[in-house]
Amino acid sequence: MSSEPPPYGSGPSPDDDPFRKQPPPDQGGGGSPYDTPQQQPPYGGPQPPPSYGGGPYGSDPYGGGQYPNDPLSGMPPLADSGKRVLARIIDMLIVGVVVLLLAWAFRFSQYTVDSDDWEFGKSFAQEALAAILYIAYDTVLSVRNGQTVGKQLLKLRVANLNDGSTPNVQTALTRAAVLWLPFAFCCACVWTAIAGGWSFFDKPYKQGLHDKAAKTVVVSTG
Repeated sequence: MSSEPPPYGSGPSPDDDPFRKQPPPDQGGGGSPYDTPQQQPPYGGPQPPPSYGGGPYGSDPYGGGQYPNDPLSGMPPLADSGKRVLARIIDMLIVGVVVLLLAWAFRFSQYTVDSDDWEFGKSFAQEALAAILYIAYDTVLSVRNGQTVGKQLLKLRVANLNDGSTPNVQTALTRAAVLWLPFAFCCACVWTAIAGGWSFFDKPYKQGLHDKAAKTVVVSTG
């Protein structure tokens, strides 16, 4: 048995990601690696309409073909916004139970009255705890495989818009912070509804405000 170390570069790549879009085999032509190769018409024949990318899921998530160089080419279809809401509710319930248990253990109270005055310190502490836990929950699970528990149950996944890969720590943290940091400073339900509900109206990528900040999308996995 040889004791020599394996040659440099023989191990798995640290950037290996099963969700990252892979270019098709080299067809000998130029252009985007995600474009579908086209046969050229005979000289002088009618020219085909321009193509804006290929892939098994089409070139345009809205069927119009008006978005050249669409980064969604080769990625699964965008997630239904209703499913995204259900997944978020599941995640909020999971983390909310943990927040309530910790608040009870550390004697935090959302509305504690003392001499006719609210103890805002305790109220703020509970809200800050909720924000920290929600951000940590979203960040850790999104970095692992792009799925929180809610997204996994509903077969959804967070992906980088540019290449479909799983978000890194910086991207996942940015996304989670934009969505959950307002828990400590304003009405959490209102902001969550606005940020998440933005995907119902956004085109062409169905992004929430937190997706826009992190340059991510949510796609279907099944």
